[in-house]
Amino acid sequence: MTPRTNAPHPSPQDLRAALGRFATGVTIVTTRAVDGSPVGLTVNSFNSVSLEPALVLWSLALRSNALPVFRDARHFAIHVLAASQRDLALRFATPGIDRWAGVEHQPSPAGVPLLAGGVARFECRHHSQHAEGDHLIFVGAVERCEHRPDARPLLYHGGRFYTEHPL
Repeated sequence: MTPRTNAPHPSPQDLRAALGRFATGVTIVTTRAVDGSPVGLTVNSFNSVSLEPALVLWSLALRSNALPVFRDARHFAIHVLAASQRDLALRFATPGIDRWAGVEHQPSPAGVPLLAGGVARFECRHHSQHAEGDHLIFVGAVERCEHRPDARPLLYHGGRFYTEHPL
């Protein structure tokens, strides 16, 4: 097999295909809109930034309908999904549906909807935003976090869901 390249300037399709070869975890990021309604979406652009201070980041496409809500939010939560939450990941990635119908959640102290059953959760205060290319990068100051060391994570690679297997 010959590696596929398109140097020096890859097309968006080639770049997306190459980026899809990088396995990531799957998260759902949640917040509350000004009117109090819960907002959430599936995201795989989550990453750590700093331990001291405790900072994490994620990004959202500028064309996303949820952008104004997250841009104005003071708090958000990042839920790292467990392998058993594949259907939840698909639900929160589907446009035009009521993503919250029948989904159990509790409010955080800041009022952000918190989902149960994940591998880890980060409750964040908005720290900063950075517009880069066609995305807005959100940096959150972690106020609370929790994790379940026994839970298996949901992974995404090459357009498919996986879970880990020790080597």
